[in-house]
Amino acid sequence: MIARWKPVHLGHAAVLEALVASADHVVIGIGSSNRYDAANPFTAVESADMIRIVLPGSDRYEIVDIPDLGHGPRWRAMVVEMLGPLDAFVTANGYVRDLLAADYRIVHPASLVPPDRRVAVNGTMVRRRMAAAENWQTLVPAAVAEYIMSRSLDERLRREFGRDIVEAGPESS
Repeated sequence: MIARWKPVHLGHAAVLEALVASADHVVIGIGSSNRYDAANPFTAVESADMIRIVLPGSDRYEIVDIPDLGHGPRWRAMVVEMLGPLDAFVTANGYVRDLLAADYRIVHPASLVPPDRRVAVNGTMVRRRMAAAENWQTLVPAAVAEYIMSRSLDERLRREFGRDIVEAGPESS
């Protein structure tokens, strides 16, 4: 599964837990690992830390950085070369699904998560609340909120990208 994980929210946590519970080995890609902007206000290292926080003690996964090339067909070729054969590729992104459908069996993440664990949250929602200094902490696992606040990453997001995020208006990502 490749996602941006910026930040890891409750929906991500449910999917990550379901992935490692259902597979012998999971490759977790940090998408747009080379980007640091309003849509990607956490570094790849910070995203990886958040993933490790929600999967404590598990040795059934590896984390890889997947850069954004700004060119879908080249990105597809890079991903297939980096990841090689897979039993399945998990994505909710329609564009990514279309790019990789000829290479992998595509699985929607919601199909892995029991209905009672599904959470209607996305990264944009969390980043917007964080940028506006509203309650974002309830949208992420408590340990992730602690990680973000203990490193003042929420304050950094507001300082560096807050205005851009708030002015961008609602969207999903």
